[in-house]
Amino acid sequence: MAGSQYSPHDEADALPLARDRPWLLPYNRKLRHLQGITIRNLTLDSAPSRPRGKTIDDDGIPSTLKSPTKVLALRESRGLNHSRSSSDLNSRHVNNENAHHLSPEKPRRPGVSGALRRRSTLEWTGANPLVRQKKLEDIADARMADTFFTIHVHGLEDPVYISEVAEKTMNPNFRFFDLSSSGPAVTRLDQLTVNVWARNESTNGWHYLIQFSARLGSLQFIGKTLGKFRHPLPQNCLLFHMTDGIYTSFPDMPIDEMLRSNNLAPPKENPEGPLNTSSYDAILRLNTLDDCIQDALATRDRLASEIEEILRDNREGIDAVEQVPEAEDRLKTVEAAVVAERRRVEATRRRVEEKRSNTQRRRELMQKGRESQAEREKEVETERATHAALRESDIQSQDDVAGQRRRLCEDLQNVYPIEPVKGKALLFTVRGLLLPNSEFEDAKEDVTSAALGYVAEMVSILSLYHDLLLPYPIRVSGSTSTIDDPLAMSTTSQPTPRTYPLFMKGVVRYRFEYAVFLLNKNIEILSNHIGIKPLDIRQTLPNLKYLLFVATAGKGELPARKAGGIKGLLRQQGMLSRTASMDSTRTASSTNTAIIEPKPPLQLRANGVKQGYPSASDENHMMLGGGLQMKGNGSVFPGSPLREMG
Repeated sequence: MAGSQYSPHDEADALPLARDRPWLLPYNRKLRHLQGITIRNLTLDSAPSRPRGKTIDDDGIPSTLKSPTKVLALRESRGLNHSRSSSDLNSRHVNNENAHHLSPEKPRRPGVSGALRRRSTLEWTGANPLVRQKKLEDIADARMADTFFTIHVHGLEDPVYISEVAEKTMNPNFRFFDLSSSGPAVTRLDQLTVNVWARNESTNGWHYLIQFSARLGSLQFIGKTLGKFRHPLPQNCLLFHMTDGIYTSFPDMPIDEMLRSNNLAPPKENPEGPLNTSSYDAILRLNTLDDCIQDALATRDRLASEIEEILRDNREGIDAVEQVPEAEDRLKTVEAAVVAERRRVEATRRRVEEKRSNTQRRRELMQKGRESQAEREKEVETERATHAALRESDIQSQDDVAGQRRRLCEDLQNVYPIEPVKGKALLFTVRGLLLPNSEFEDAKEDVTSAALGYVAEMVSILSLYHDLLLPYPIRVSGSTSTIDDPLAMSTTSQPTPRTYPLFMKGVVRYRFEYAVFLLNKNIEILSNHIGIKPLDIRQTLPNLKYLLFVATAGKGELPARKAGGIKGLLRQQGMLSRTASMDSTRTASSTNTAIIEPKPPLQLRANGVKQGYPSASDENHMMLGGGLQMKGNGSVFPGSPLREMG
């Protein structure tokens, strides 16, 4: 063990209080009383061989001769060196016995009053905080280590206890233990050897640090806990936790203090006086009872040895008898396994038969499937030609539908020609009636209403041609046409608040303007349906003319009308509304398109069906009897505004 820094001057703090003394006598301390071991002031460096209380410089030896001349020479030549002492180097306290060896009072440096303060000679004290913090961490890491210990006793090669590993600490604490499981041969001993192993970053693996052999009776008692113990513990100090307190070893402690620390508490005085002990008869009876007990124990041991001998002589028979139940159990297990295996074999056979039947049935179904597939392949070959013909017919039908739509739109342009007004940009007329672009301040009411009636008629017919349901339904009635907004909120008590007029006379202005806006939205939706996007929806006639221009454009010639048609229609060459398109003029002239010059205005019948001029003379698009209207593909259905004229 390393030497401690014990000093007799710390006697008052080191010794335990009178009421805090051990209960166990030194010769009664055994390993069964040991509960745990802890280590304090762990260090991996070798400690000095003796304690130091002052500097070890040569000049610090009391017998050193110090003459005044030597003192002055040393003061001038000596530099500042790091001292290992924490005392004041300028202290002038002198022992009376060595006063004749010292010089008189040293002269003070001019201009300096009082004793000089000791300078700090540490190299890293003036460094920045990061360097100092790193230095402190390095010092702490050098002191911290992983530790564990083993307890050995005389006569046993293996340790009787191995502790757990306490990681990264300078004062490792270990769990308490109980050595009663080692038997009385160990627990009744009063000597032990503790081996301590340690490692840290500077060591290569585990390092054998301490081997401490001691007798428990020679340990010094330091108290029940370490809270009241003020004496500085030496390096690598082992603390033994017994049932009555904590013990350790101070090798440099005087003998009288060691004896004093082991003093037991004084015996308690009984105020009633001494108590009577057992009588001679009671002691004799106890002795007789002990002899009886010893005879019983000897008889028990003799009977146990005889029984063991009998069992040893009949070991073969006993083993055979003991093996009979085991064999019977093994036989029952084997029989049960055989029965279970038979059941599994039978179940496996049934599954095999089922799988065979299923396989045969699947083979038959697969054969039928192959035959059916062969028949279907033949049908596919025959249907493939039919499909090609039907596809060609469908493409031709789509081309015919597109051509018929182009022809109908051409006829619609001829019936309702939209012409520009000379000298005014984006201002057009429909059948010679001027229609402003959503600005009706100076417009004539009757002319504007009639023009809007023509536009409503054209939009309604275009929706039929292109098979498109308008979101804002139009009720065509000439110059008194109306348009509906199904999502409009009812704000008045009128019977039809969602119907807005397309005429100006006798109506609220904002309702008329909103009706024109809804009509323009219908034109925009029609334009989007055929793939164009108007730039400004307020331009009614320009957007409608552009819509008709795109709807009549296409490859090839327009389909010719069938023979016959409506009587009374005059044939006319050319197109008034497509003067800028030479292709359309040539197409119309080549197909001899019939142009109708409408004379009477549109009129509204009593049943709500408009009478006027048809947009085509084809008999597939005429109304027959009950008011059938034509779809975009040329078929007819009820409700058409066109009627056959006589």
